[in-house]
Amino acid sequence: MLLAIAAGCGGGSVPTSSSPPPTSGGLPPTAPPPSSPPPVARQSGSVALAPQSLALGSAGAAQFTATAPAGTSLVWSVNGIVGGDAQVGTIDATGAYVAPAVPHSMNVVVQAASSTVPQTDFATAVIALIQPAVVQQSQNPQVAYYVLYLPQPGTASVRFGPDTGYGLATWAQHTPTAPADYGGQITLEVAGMRASSTYHLQATVQLPNGVTYTDSDHPFATGAAPLTAPLTVTTPSGSAPQPGIELFDTMQFGSVPYNPKLAQAFATDLQGNVIWTYSYPSTAVNVISPIRMLPNGHFLMNLTITSGAANSTIPSGSANDVREIDLAGNTVHDLPMAALNQALAAKGFTGLDLFAFSHDVLALPNGHYVLLASMSKSIANVTGYPGTTQVEGDVIVDVDSNFQPDWVWNTFDHLDINRHPFQFPPDWTHSDALLYSADDHDLLLSVRNQNWILKIDFQDAAGTGAIRWRLGEGGDFTLVGGVDPTDWFYAQHGMNFFSSNTSGAFDLGVFDDGDDRQFPAGVTCGSTGAPPCHYSTVPVLRVDESAMTATLTHHYVAPAALYSYFGGQADLLPNGDIEADFCSVKGGAVVQEFQPGASVLETAPAIVWQAVSPGYDLYRALRLPSLYPGVTW
Repeated sequence: MLLAIAAGCGGGSVPTSSSPPPTSGGLPPTAPPPSSPPPVARQSGSVALAPQSLALGSAGAAQFTATAPAGTSLVWSVNGIVGGDAQVGTIDATGAYVAPAVPHSMNVVVQAASSTVPQTDFATAVIALIQPAVVQQSQNPQVAYYVLYLPQPGTASVRFGPDTGYGLATWAQHTPTAPADYGGQITLEVAGMRASSTYHLQATVQLPNGVTYTDSDHPFATGAAPLTAPLTVTTPSGSAPQPGIELFDTMQFGSVPYNPKLAQAFATDLQGNVIWTYSYPSTAVNVISPIRMLPNGHFLMNLTITSGAANSTIPSGSANDVREIDLAGNTVHDLPMAALNQALAAKGFTGLDLFAFSHDVLALPNGHYVLLASMSKSIANVTGYPGTTQVEGDVIVDVDSNFQPDWVWNTFDHLDINRHPFQFPPDWTHSDALLYSADDHDLLLSVRNQNWILKIDFQDAAGTGAIRWRLGEGGDFTLVGGVDPTDWFYAQHGMNFFSSNTSGAFDLGVFDDGDDRQFPAGVTCGSTGAPPCHYSTVPVLRVDESAMTATLTHHYVAPAALYSYFGGQADLLPNGDIEADFCSVKGGAVVQEFQPGASVLETAPAIVWQAVSPGYDLYRALRLPSLYPGVTW
């Protein structure tokens, strides 16, 4: 994972959501895992005992049954103590066992032995005695730490809800696997609760031998959450939306004054109730763009600056780093821009002076990260700009598993500085989205100010960096099923694969802001009978890399009121619906889940779910199954 390079680079284990919270959060330090494997049930001779494995809590009871050889009786013991005692639990002559008050989780061994030859004719059973969990508040008012210690290897998950019907659940986390998996502490971050509410939490434990255990119920009171952008949620069509939650990153560029106390990222249930937030010390130019969930349950984000803040205008105290956080908001890893620049210079990547992380970051399957950043150069005699012009372009950096840069791609090396169709100078490229093609290990880069999506020869940091193709107006593809040039995308933002394959002939969804849309010769936008000059669309393109065609398979042309001049995202949801984030419409943001119709061109699809945020911009909005990988709420 990304580590703070400034603190020194090196290897290390990757924390997961079962990692212990910081002791500064008020919880005890992690208890060491057991130093030896748990005992196993045994049988010698003719005595048989059932059950052979159990898990109990304090004062829990169990009934054992055993068969003895004819003419003998059974002697029952716990940990070698006939009848047991108050420390290990008691067992009577009928095999009725009662657990002690469990001061700490431990294993005990129940034995039934022949009264005549107990050393050779006996059977044992193993009981995992599990101490009740400790539940405490994390630094996030809506996240609890649920700490459970297992005396054997196993997993635990937590059910939670406003009553003992629960209704929601975390994912399952395993006991520590290093240095040996003999059991140990599991710390689960329980997230997804509304603020200022009482919830009930209860863990379910699964041991490898099939034994399950249910912890006692733990009431938990959440605290007051920080402010978030207001939302109004509706379900206009009456159809059921794709299950899950919604994750937002807020940009305060709307009609309301900047509020430093506003949470920059937050999640809601599908009714619009805020169930998770993240805030960080920042300045008015800071934005999160974007935030993504990682396979380990953490969040990865760019903490960067607004597009108008160049290197010389970044206020002191601004965040400028790539950060991984856990659900409680603790920083797990942090890569500041200064540290990245130092590492690039140390690795021999010259001519780079990156001033800010840009608008995307990817976690790759091989453990690397692909970072997007901005740099500035003074260039003489750019077409249309005599003299010297300050130009801002983008750089892609691959960081390897040792947190070191090993591959760099620079727009100044691969694009023509004299092509600058939008917002120039100084902002020449303004790249804002990355995709990793799992099929062929290349990268797709959305270059907003070029109106292009590029495919780059990446090959997991072994590629040449050559541009394989340029998708968009003036690029390498023929547009099929639309009007060229109008129905290409312009000043586009968030893109996603809309097909399972990512190369050859594949589907690509794009959020088309439409800022500098072009029209055929003889068409004057905004005139009588002509289309408006500014409108946003959500095109889905079948990209055929052999035929070099881009065919519109669906094209939602949104009404003029949903024109979004920056930001946005397009996603294909598991139920076949499309979600579009109109980030910056006049007066705020609108996020829609809609059902694509049968026709390619669509202007009024059935809106299944809609969230409106008056006065605030929402850079990206993502439908997630839950706050836990592999779990759907």
